[in-house]
Amino acid sequence: MHREKIVLFTLLGLGLAALVAGQPSVSALVQEPGATQESPPAPAQPPGSPPVRVARPPAYPVRTPADPAVVARGRQIFSANCSFCHGSDARGGEGGPNLVRSQLVMDDNNGELIATVVQNGRPDKGMPKFDLTTAEIASIATFIHSMPVGGRAETTGMVDPLVGDAKAGEAYFIGAGKCATCHSVSGDLAGIGAKYTDVRALQGAILSGERRGELSEAPRKTVTVTLRSGQTVEGKLYQIDDFVVSLMDANGNYHSYTRQGDYPKVVIRDPMQAHLDMLRTLSDDNIHNLTAYLVTLK
Repeated sequence: MHREKIVLFTLLGLGLAALVAGQPSVSALVQEPGATQESPPAPAQPPGSPPVRVARPPAYPVRTPADPAVVARGRQIFSANCSFCHGSDARGGEGGPNLVRSQLVMDDNNGELIATVVQNGRPDKGMPKFDLTTAEIASIATFIHSMPVGGRAETTGMVDPLVGDAKAGEAYFIGAGKCATCHSVSGDLAGIGAKYTDVRALQGAILSGERRGELSEAPRKTVTVTLRSGQTVEGKLYQIDDFVVSLMDANGNYHSYTRQGDYPKVVIRDPMQAHLDMLRTLSDDNIHNLTAYLVTLK
């Protein structure tokens, strides 16, 4: 009994001393078995000292650099299928939301989440489904992921786009790629390697068919409209939807026709269609090799 009193007075004395010194009491340090101990509060800062900054996780995902060839292909597929609603830079357009800051897109890694939306659509929001392959959607995802999310988005470096074989690129240009059927290295592509200081822009031109200096005057789609009477009108396509088709003829005259059923008959020709079709068969190696070859054409 005497020994227990000594222990009790000792503990009380320690507790009192701790309180005087501004430290937690012994009773606060002694816990029941299984109890959890809370972290002590942050020490008070001396007057005039700068505030303590707590590190926070990045607001947006920071991704590793992507293959420029895949980004370029994704840009073209996106442009052909998605840009009308979501804008050319995926930041929103005619009714479509900003995809760069979309939570679903930011949570996506390689198109696995985006594919569910693209292939099934969102009828309740006016978005149709698209007949795109998983590989095509993965390329679109890579393109969107390459866009800076924040105003000062973090970067992790760039991937060298010149990793191809120029000889293999020349062989593909002349042979399997059938590029030479429409283009000539001594004609429309003469000196193209000197016109592009940014190789990534050159890769984009390979896929889109648009060359530097012509981006604002890119060849427009043309259309032939056949009226019920049999009369035909041709010109540059101005607008087309389910209700109207309009065009500008060679003399600069504007024509607009209401669409009802099968009339007028409309045939559209896209000068870039060959490049759009090429996206389904062009491999990353093909793009790398073509880039390496075209760069040599100074």
